Amino acid sequence: MGDAPHTPPRRAATRSDVARAAGVSTAVVSYVINGGPRGVAPATAARVRAAIETLDYRPNLAARALRTGTTEMIGLVVPDSSNPFYAEYAVAVERRAAVHGHALVVANSGDDPDRESRLVEGLAGRRLSGVLLATTGRPAGRDLTTYDVPMVLLDRDGPVPGFAALGPAFTAGAAAVVGHLVDRHGLSSVALCTGRRGPFGANSPEQGWREALDRRGLDGSTVVRAPFDRAGGYAAGRELLTGTLPDAVFAASDLLAVGVLRALHEGGLRVPEDIAVVSFDGTSESEYSWPTLTVARQPVAEMAGAAVDALLAGMPAGAYRAFDTDLVIRRSCGCPT
Repeated sequence: MGDAPHTPPRRAATRSDVARAAGVSTAVVSYVINGGPRGVAPATAARVRAAIETLDYRPNLAARALRTGTTEMIGLVVPDSSNPFYAEYAVAVERRAAVHGHALVVANSGDDPDRESRLVEGLAGRRLSGVLLATTGRPAGRDLTTYDVPMVLLDRDGPVPGFAALGPAFTAGAAAVVGHLVDRHGLSSVALCTGRRGPFGANSPEQGWREALDRRGLDGSTVVRAPFDRAGGYAAGRELLTGTLPDAVFAASDLLAVGVLRALHEGGLRVPEDIAVVSFDGTSESEYSWPTLTVARQPVAEMAGAAVDALLAGMPAGAYRAFDTDLVIRRSCGCPT
């Protein structure tokens, strides 16, 4: 039996092939693919897209990067991509980036400053349009300002020298949700469950908790510190059970609050009948905990959109923008559903 005839591989379609098939210039093909800089009549754009589909045309991204100096991609580095807050942030960033014709690359620093620095260094060398960084703190080992890539810092509590930055109004949001416990429900002892990081500036959940209690002449001495995750919240909740039980707990994140809820339930306590629990963040996790959590909700979609816009528009270094949170009332504080 003879050998089967050899079929040469099909040549990949080029932009010129698309232009010929659609009856337009290669410049018009480029305008359709890139969404500009010039507009294209809808009927012409439809012909170009039909030709692209028929020919199975795939743009040469490497060549485009060499020509334009960018891969039309944005990097996002977060401490923990499994955290619902950062997962929701990433989705919102991806949606806004797509509006600008950019794709998104997400990297997880594992809350390790050295790994974070290596990730930023690696992304900076890949011709990205910029990097959004939810940093673990002041960068260790390397000075991130030395990397030749636009950068905006996320989830910050104030201006950062050398960087554009944005974040929520931590203090005001925390003060609002803690104040609700006192003013609406008459609770006089509110414990704080927060992370181990510090020091904290004038804009932080801890500062907001303290200011709300100080303003009402209440004691703010009960603070339990734990890692910023569910297990940390669970450990903090168990620690609270060993002492004098407060009227309520303010958790500095939804993940901490969920861990606290489990510890309290296992301890035989009813929430909110025996003890109220509120938190800061307002992720989808807070909507599906039991009971549902009263929260200071961060405007994730608004912040993510502003971060992408600021990155691509060149927000000045040292500039800072704060975003108001919303007080969302649910079951865990004692309000009726």
